[in-house]
Amino acid sequence: MTEFLLSVHVLVAIVTVGSITVAASMFPRVALRAFGSGGGGGGGSSAAGEGRDGRSEGTGTAVLLHRVCTGYAVAGVVVPVFGIATGAQLGVLTDAWLIVSLVLTVAAAALLGLAVLPGQRRLLALAEGAAAEEEARPVAARLSMTTGMFNVLWAVVVVLMIVRPGSTTGA
Repeated sequence: MTEFLLSVHVLVAIVTVGSITVAASMFPRVALRAFGSGGGGGGGSSAAGEGRDGRSEGTGTAVLLHRVCTGYAVAGVVVPVFGIATGAQLGVLTDAWLIVSLVLTVAAAALLGLAVLPGQRRLLALAEGAAAEEEARPVAARLSMTTGMFNVLWAVVVVLMIVRPGSTTGA
């Protein structure tokens, strides 16, 4: 049973967190491209630069990346659920490395839900409104920094899961 729980935990982590880190990292640059291509109400974009829904290609791609982040964030709830179940099976729930990993996971989830996703929505609103690119640049820069912090938190969690400092379960 432990092997099954661990397998689901790792596979879901790779698929969900990996997808979020890539999509969230790409988002600010892609969203800013919507301003440069004439999207965001700042003048008519040519028909070649628009998608079927009338959005610029940059805006359409940014919307897709935001949907990926949002959808996989919801699915990502499975990661700590199966992680805790695996830890319980292994008898390591009170080990420091696992407690720190859980705290960092909560911090990453909070950062995603309270800063990254709302920042993406704000940048999309600017791109779809009549805002100028100069107004969007600081929002994109802040979002890039926040996304980088989210990614670093997950990298530390991965290292803790692999190294398991102080573990007696044979790392």
